[in-house]
Amino acid sequence: MSLQLMAGLLKFGAGMAAGQRALERKELEAYNIGTEKVMGEAEAVQRSNDRLEAYRLNTKANLAAFSATGRDIDSPTVRAFLDKQKEIAAEDVSRSDLMAMFEGMKLSQEQAATIAEGKALKRSATIQAYTGLAGTLQDYQDTGGKLFAMK
Repeated sequence: MSLQLMAGLLKFGAGMAAGQRALERKELEAYNIGTEKVMGEAEAVQRSNDRLEAYRLNTKANLAAFSATGRDIDSPTVRAFLDKQKEIAAEDVSRSDLMAMFEGMKLSQEQAATIAEGKALKRSATIQAYTGLAGTLQDYQDTGGKLFAMK
């Protein structure tokens, strides 16, 4: 086997390995994006819990303040105030959950695109490796090497 043919085979192997490494890099990147998505979801739940806890604490403080000033807690104005605070808290939690959902969708799309990019890189490297091997074999044949004996 000639040096030219051996070099072509080594180049082929290196091209195939490079494609596999590119795929593995993109798979790791996609995994990290998935981890980021899970962490974002956990943070969103925590934000919602924090907002609800703040609402509960504020409600207790407001009730205590109304009682301390002698206001009737069951009066329509106090009830309207408390209902409005409850509505605001619910809107805050809903908005936070919606933004978390959008962020999760964005990260899911980014993860899918990264995986597709890795597969495309591997496919491209495979095609280049086979093309290079075919060129090497053709050059070897053209320079007098006997790959395929013709009778």
